[in-house]
Amino acid sequence: MVQMNNVTMVYENSDVAALDSVSLTISEGEFAFLVGPSGSGKTTIIKLLTGEIMPSDGEVIVNGFNTVKLKRRKMPQMRRTLGVIFQDFRLIDKMTVYDNVAFAMRVVGAANKEIRERVPKVLELVGLEGREKRLPAELSGGEQQRVAIARALVNNPTMIIADEPTGNLDPVRSLELMLLLEK
Repeated sequence: MVQMNNVTMVYENSDVAALDSVSLTISEGEFAFLVGPSGSGKTTIIKLLTGEIMPSDGEVIVNGFNTVKLKRRKMPQMRRTLGVIFQDFRLIDKMTVYDNVAFAMRVVGAANKEIRERVPKVLELVGLEGREKRLPAELSGGEQQRVAIARALVNNPTMIIADEPTGNLDPVRSLELMLLLEK
């Protein structure tokens, strides 16, 4: 669940509000799409939801965690409830497809046995079986995007936040991804 109450965000190097008294609620099980031109605040909202930045004013609640009041040491606990698909993928170049996805599980302390069982299933789910040993540079843009999606899904997050998740996918893969996220 997401709740933003009267959120204003003014970046330090600007005197223009990226967000001005924005309020929104996204309930459990809902799909929400943020649509708007470049510079309209979409990425700012994502950064607020992941705790990457704090609002200048207002309240941001994500899965029961008030990010404004949350102690720094508790932020990883909140982030474990999220699966984030970044627009720029943020894959680790020197790690294989398998290791990029497994890394997300290692960060949260998953056992090696659980990693060995879960990663292949998630890679199959996103259509990357047989590509486990490849490096990101050996993949197409769409395949890299699917690695990013697998990494976001591997820990069974309560919520998925996606920044243009279908941007590098063809229409067929885009539909498959949306159906997968719905599932």
